[in-house]
Amino acid sequence: MLHSLVIPVTPLQQNCSLIWDEEGQAACVDPGGDLARVLQEADRRALILTKILLTHAHVDHCAAAAELARTRAVRIEGPHRADRFWIEALPMLAEQFGMPPAAVFEPDRWLEDGDTVSVGAEVFEVLHCPGHTPGHVVFFHRATRCTWVGDVLFAGSIGRTDFPQGDHAALIRSIREKLFVLGDDVRFVPGHGPMSTFGAERRTNPFVADRLFASAQQGNQEPR
Repeated sequence: MLHSLVIPVTPLQQNCSLIWDEEGQAACVDPGGDLARVLQEADRRALILTKILLTHAHVDHCAAAAELARTRAVRIEGPHRADRFWIEALPMLAEQFGMPPAAVFEPDRWLEDGDTVSVGAEVFEVLHCPGHTPGHVVFFHRATRCTWVGDVLFAGSIGRTDFPQGDHAALIRSIREKLFVLGDDVRFVPGHGPMSTFGAERRTNPFVADRLFASAQQGNQEPR
């Protein structure tokens, strides 16, 4: 069985997650900062951290990745290599946003669409979902119908695309063609804010709700 704990970190309140299996084998998803607090929660539960999983390389999601990898001797997996330029900019961005110093790192494994990652006995499917950043990935745990989506989708909103190499059209495709097809019942942990389900966002999200695309879909139907 998969267990998880969401820990909002940094002044940007980014949702860092600890995820672990029944044996306590654990990963940290998107360690953006406040590492002492994250490790305190891991140690309090006697978790054995084995890796870091990164959805994307914005500073609030991975500023503490290098330090955590060094202090706990764990692997870094993700994001997709298209986010390398964001990793190389981490020191500058941390200073710019008034965050503690952040070191450049090289992931032990860049991720591709269709890959899987394991946390102990638990397996996650990797979906490459560009738009917010070109190398953004999502982690889907099919057994529990739960997904870690980073900054692709939020409860009632979507990720920004005004950063370098952001792509609004690609983001919409990622959400509707990669995420929503997983099923309305799938819960997701966003990069910021509360959890939701894909079904709820299909019904009510003002950016990607089904009703916004109904006329276009009807117009594309072949005449009978």
